[in-house]
Amino acid sequence: MLSSMLPSRTLIAVVAILSGLLLMLEFTRLAQLTLMLIAVGAAIALLAVLAADVQRSTADWQRAPLVLARHLPYAFAVGEAVSIRVIIENPGGVRRRGRYYELADPSILTPGMPVRFAVPPGGRETLVFDVKPTARGVKSFEAGQILLRSSLGLLDWNLKIGAAESRRVYPEFKRQAAFASLTTERRLSELGIRSARRRGAGTEFDRLVEYRPGDSLRHIDGKATRRYGRLLARSFQDIRDECVMFLLDCGNRMRADDAQSDSSSAHFDQSLDALMLLAFVALSSGDAVGALTFATSAGGEKRFAPRKGRQSLNALMAEFGDVEPAPVFSDYTGAAAELMRRISKRSLVVMITNCRDEDFAELAAALRLLASRHRVVVANLREDIVGRIASQPLSRRESVLEVAAAHEYRQRREDMMSRLAAGGAVLIDCEPHALGAELVNRYMILKRTGAI
Repeated sequence: MLSSMLPSRTLIAVVAILSGLLLMLEFTRLAQLTLMLIAVGAAIALLAVLAADVQRSTADWQRAPLVLARHLPYAFAVGEAVSIRVIIENPGGVRRRGRYYELADPSILTPGMPVRFAVPPGGRETLVFDVKPTARGVKSFEAGQILLRSSLGLLDWNLKIGAAESRRVYPEFKRQAAFASLTTERRLSELGIRSARRRGAGTEFDRLVEYRPGDSLRHIDGKATRRYGRLLARSFQDIRDECVMFLLDCGNRMRADDAQSDSSSAHFDQSLDALMLLAFVALSSGDAVGALTFATSAGGEKRFAPRKGRQSLNALMAEFGDVEPAPVFSDYTGAAAELMRRISKRSLVVMITNCRDEDFAELAAALRLLASRHRVVVANLREDIVGRIASQPLSRRESVLEVAAAHEYRQRREDMMSRLAAGGAVLIDCEPHALGAELVNRYMILKRTGAI
């Protein structure tokens, strides 16, 4: 679609040269009328050439317009640069050259724009450039914009070709991909995931294996040993078919960001990353995973019924990939009542929130309700900025008050966490970047000790 035309650098240079020549003629003995006639003649000639250029370029475009095909990945991840291929085909008989611009959503960075192209007659050219999403959600890619040089090179035609598309941008899930290749506890420990010693109870029988020195003598199977003539022991695996339910706080405090210049530092994005990480581990362990949001904007609630199988992670990502925190207060008792209404089977409930001491009464009531049927883990996010304020040097009069206020805030928070722990809740108190490893650590401990 032809939208507008702009003067090219060639036309600007021609106009500059003609202007310079006319200015030089001002210093000659030519009459003013003669100079005016020369200027008018040059302008008419230039306009005639421009008209011919427009007519010829329009005819060439109508006869054989360029064809653009954009190849986008199925989905994007926040903060991850992705290469995009754009193929421009030239079915015409003349060489086409110009510049390409990707008109993506403002949250998608396109630092390589514009990209120059020169497509030979009857040929094609592939443009490759990187884009980097900085926010989650469904993002649009408009039709490709090109500035196409005209036939005589005097104009740049502003055209939009190709189709508009949209893609979903998910949170960054590098750690999930890393977990996919983890097969030993040693490699788990490299990511900060600790192992827990397994009890005899709370596990289910897996298979018979050759007894090795160091194995528990209680696990030796006497009947199988006599039958096969060699020492055999019973091997156990973690209990499967459990259910892990997430309660994700989308309230006002989850909008915190420790570094405004880096979108990946947003607490809510890191919470989603941790949620998906634990979901991957739980699904890989044979458990079902479900999730509920609370404290969302009107109509923004998400409900994901418990499902099993690793393929369920893609469905969970699709459902929660565009969730955003809202400027509303968190209703803990309402969220607990909703989960109790929906989930009757005993489950491991993981609540991810950012609560303070003024939330204690409501949160404690919600935890008591949940604990009447489920095993509950509360992951409370800790702002990094509070620690930085508390540890700053006392070089200014104002810094003394800031440090005192930060220590008082931290003390009130610790007191609240202690009171919640005394009520039987399993608590995690950490900064958002460490939440993923902490959640998986606690899940593995609870599962291997049969505490779920």
